[in-house]
Amino acid sequence: MAQITYDLAIIGGGINGCGIARDAAGRGLKVLLVEKDDLASATSSWSSKLIPGGLRYLEQYQFRLVRESLQEREVLLKMAPHLIHPMEFILPYDATMRPAWMLRAGLFLYDHIGGAISLPGSRGVRFPDPQYSAGLSPKISRGFFYSDASVDDARLTVLNAVGARLRGADIRTRTRLVSGARVGGAWQCQLETSAGATEEVSARGVVNAAGPWVSSVLTGALARSSSATTKLVKGSHIVVPRIHPYAHAYILQNDDKRVTFVIPFEDKFSLIGTTDVNVDTPEGATEITPAETAYLLRAVNRFLAISLTEKEVLWSYSGVRPLYDSGQAKASEVTRDYVLKVDAVDGEAPVLSVYGGKLTTYRRLAEHVMESLAAFYPELGSAWTATSPLPGGDLASFSAAVNALSARHPLLPPDYLTKLVGRHGTRADALLAGVKNVEDLGACFGSGAHQLTEREIAFVMRNEWAETADDILWRRTKCGLHMDERERTRAKAFIANMPKP
Repeated sequence: MAQITYDLAIIGGGINGCGIARDAAGRGLKVLLVEKDDLASATSSWSSKLIPGGLRYLEQYQFRLVRESLQEREVLLKMAPHLIHPMEFILPYDATMRPAWMLRAGLFLYDHIGGAISLPGSRGVRFPDPQYSAGLSPKISRGFFYSDASVDDARLTVLNAVGARLRGADIRTRTRLVSGARVGGAWQCQLETSAGATEEVSARGVVNAAGPWVSSVLTGALARSSSATTKLVKGSHIVVPRIHPYAHAYILQNDDKRVTFVIPFEDKFSLIGTTDVNVDTPEGATEITPAETAYLLRAVNRFLAISLTEKEVLWSYSGVRPLYDSGQAKASEVTRDYVLKVDAVDGEAPVLSVYGGKLTTYRRLAEHVMESLAAFYPELGSAWTATSPLPGGDLASFSAAVNALSARHPLLPPDYLTKLVGRHGTRADALLAGVKNVEDLGACFGSGAHQLTEREIAFVMRNEWAETADDILWRRTKCGLHMDERERTRAKAFIANMPKP
C-alpha cells in the first residue's frame, strides 16, 4: 500500500484539535486528525457547558484572556446559534466575601473590556425578586446580574470535526499515534487502530493537541523534549433536580474565594460545578470523590433556601483540565490561557504542542496555531473561520429553524423537533429526510422531547463517528440522562447491534 502524505497531522480529537483541523483544512492544507478514543471523550465533554467571558479571571489580572474570551463569545454566538445560547447569570451578594464596590467595578470592566457586546450588560438586583431570587435563601437581600452563554461542549467539538471533514480533512477516531520521527524533511508517523491495524503516514508538520496527554505524546511517541509542562487539574460536577424553573444561572462565591456555578441543564436538572483538585495523571481523575461532592453541596447550600444532600445527586462527571504550568501552587490560580510551543530547529519539519486553553477561545487558538506554522506553509490561505458558521449553524434564528422544521414535519412532536434543532441545527433536515410520521423514526428510547430514535442513532453513526452507546447517549446527545436504567440498557443493546457504517 502506498504511503499517504499529509500537510498536517493533528494528534487529539478534543475541541482544540478539531478546531485546528477545521481551520487548517479551510486554508487548503491536506489534514489528518487522529484520536485514540472518541471525539470529545476527555476534557472537551467534562466542562461546565459554558462559553464564558471569564469574569472570575479579572481578579487574577488575566485581562488579555478575558478580552479575547468576550470577543470570541460574540463570534461563537453567530457561528453556532443552535448550540450556543445567551444565558443570564445572577451573583448573590455575600457581605463576608468580596465587597460590593469590587463586584460592581469588576462587572463594569467585564461589560467593556471586550468592546461592543450584543448581550445585556450588568446591573444590580434587589431581592426578593419573583424570578431572580428563585430558590435562594430569604436571607440574601441583593445580587448582581450579568450575561454569558451556554454550550453543548461535546457537540461543539464534533461539529468542528464535521466542518473539517467537509473541507477535506481525514478524521480518524479510535486511532492512536504509536511513534513519529523526522525522516527526509517530514514526520513519519506510525498509527494503530483499536482493532490492531497499523499504518504509516507522512506529514510535513505535526500538531500535538493531545490535551492531558500533550507531554506524554511529545516526550513519548514523538521522542522530543520540552521545558513546558502541564498542570493537571481535576474538575467535577454534579447534576440535581432543577433548583428553580427559570432560565438564569447562579454564580456563588465560596468561602475559599472560588466560585461555584448552578446552571439550568437539560430542562429538568441543575448542573453544579466545578472543583479544582491537582492530580498526577488523567486516569486518576475519572470519578468524583465524596469530598468533592460534599464541597459542591456545601458551597451551594450556603445560598439555597432548601439544603441539598447526596440523595439529590442524580449524575456526576469528572475530568482533567490540562493547564499550562505557570508556577502557581493553587489549582484555581493556574492560568486558563493557552501557550503554543514550536519545535523546529534549523527549519526541520515542525511539531507544535498546545498547552492549556478553554472552550471559549478554541477558534482563536486555532488561528494562532496557523500563524505559528505559516512560515512552514507558504501556500497557507488566510483566516476564515470567524465569519463561517459551524455545520448546522446557518440559521436566521433558533425559533425560526424550529418553526420551519415543524412546518415540514407536522406529524412529529414539536418539542422533539426543538431538541433535534438544538443538537443538529439545519442538519436536522438531512436526519429526517423521508420521515413523514413518528413510525418512520424507527425504534425509540426514552420518551417525550428527549427520546432517542433509531433515525438519530443511525445519523450520528454514519456522519459523526459515533460507535458505542456512550458516544451516543452522553456525547452526541444527552438522552442517557433522561432514561432510567432499564431504558439505557435497552438502548445500549440496540446500539451494539446496529450495523456499522
